[in-house]
Amino acid sequence: MNSLHTSPPLLAQRLPALILGGAGFSYITHQDPKLIPVAKIIKYAFDHGMRAIDTSPFYEPSEELLGAALSDPEVRNNYSRSDYILMTKVGRLPGDIIDYSPTAVRQSVTTSLQRLRTSYLDVVFCHDVEFATDEETLGAVGELLNLIRQGKIRYIGLSSYHIKILSRRASLVRERFGRPVDVIQNYAQMNLQSSVMEVDGLRTFEDAGVSCVCNSGPLAIGLLRSGGVPQGKLGDFHPDPAGLRKAAQEAADYMATQGESLAAVALRYALWRGQEVSHKAFRVCTILGISSMSELTENIETALKILEAEDGTCGGLGNPTLNMAQVEKDQRFSSSIQSLRSSRRILPDTERQA
Repeated sequence: MNSLHTSPPLLAQRLPALILGGAGFSYITHQDPKLIPVAKIIKYAFDHGMRAIDTSPFYEPSEELLGAALSDPEVRNNYSRSDYILMTKVGRLPGDIIDYSPTAVRQSVTTSLQRLRTSYLDVVFCHDVEFATDEETLGAVGELLNLIRQGKIRYIGLSSYHIKILSRRASLVRERFGRPVDVIQNYAQMNLQSSVMEVDGLRTFEDAGVSCVCNSGPLAIGLLRSGGVPQGKLGDFHPDPAGLRKAAQEAADYMATQGESLAAVALRYALWRGQEVSHKAFRVCTILGISSMSELTENIETALKILEAEDGTCGGLGNPTLNMAQVEKDQRFSSSIQSLRSSRRILPDTERQA
């Protein structure tokens, strides 16, 4: 068995509670992402403690836009590279190309470094591991560990919608390499509509030695908001059926009659649950996709209602304090989302077999 120990501190001690999701700068969610004022968004996010960004080559052209924005004087003159965390992925490319081979992993990291205009990446995830076999995933992780030795990346992670697959692959990584993956990213399963990750996933992740979990999709990938799921240039990508979308819109309509928005309550719920289940050696952070300045300012205002970090921001380092009065207020709306939970999406735990 090979053994490798990384020198950086636990990622759980470095990530903010709220992370900027780069999928919002993609053709998946936006008709023309090149029109988004990415530099202004990043500067405002960093100013308010959201000093971590998650992206992927699959979120075309997110990496290129982020690289240009991070090099913009508006950002560069105020924040050095060590002030923020960059997370991207390997294994899945636009056009639904899946390639976990060591050569592809190495080339993907090289390309991401160029696009993001940086000499190193803080975190690299294996993207949507259900599309690769166990051995392909382990091969990709092995190459990422080589890249850690070379100083090109600092932490490794696995991402997927499927919790059982993530749990097993994380355990296999620990068995093969004698060290755990640093972080897991799961999509849309720890929010108002689904508690599957909290109920079934977090303990198994922690048992596999994982110290940090990124809860991506606190709005259930755009379901938990008024007006329907976002549709970019690539069309309707969302897996949820018409019945669930109808239930979400009904919940949003009810919230509006109460002077509240479903999206705001959903984001606060995810931040609350993430903070509640976190402890010193294990952290749950929330990734939120942003496509405009108005979205960002609204969501930061929402986050500040439920948590505030020691440095006075909504996502700074340290131990954010929960506003339990806001938690209790939000819980009054729980009855309005029962139809969402009862019509919860069910996607099979399918994966590629060797």
